[in-house]
Amino acid sequence: QVQLAEFGGGLVEAGGSLQLSCAASRGPLSIIGWYRQAPGRQRELVADIRRGGSTTYANSVKGRFTITTDNANTVFLQMNRLKPEDTAAYYCNARWGPENYWGQGTQVTVSS
Repeated sequence: QVQLAEFGGGLVEAGGSLQLSCAASRGPLSIIGWYRQAPGRQRELVADIRRGGSTTYANSVKGRFTITTDNANTVFLQMNRLKPEDTAAYYCNARWGPENYWGQGTQVTVSS
């Protein structure tokens, strides 16, 4: 069983920045990323990164969020120019083939 330890959520004013990190108990990483879920909405992909460095971003965060890894077992999500609509619980997700793991979630709240 893989454990994902998430860090970095919190409360920030609109226009501010936060960095999320997620450390996996297994490395090297294959595909790892962040999803978010706001109340009453479906969980959605924010960004992910694959071994080799290719990335995917939701259109709503392109140009504001950046996903990186330490090429070992940790992923970072730098979130800049945050908006109130970014408020959600953010979940780390890691996959190795058919294996799919989720973190417990960390809350990000952006005040207007």
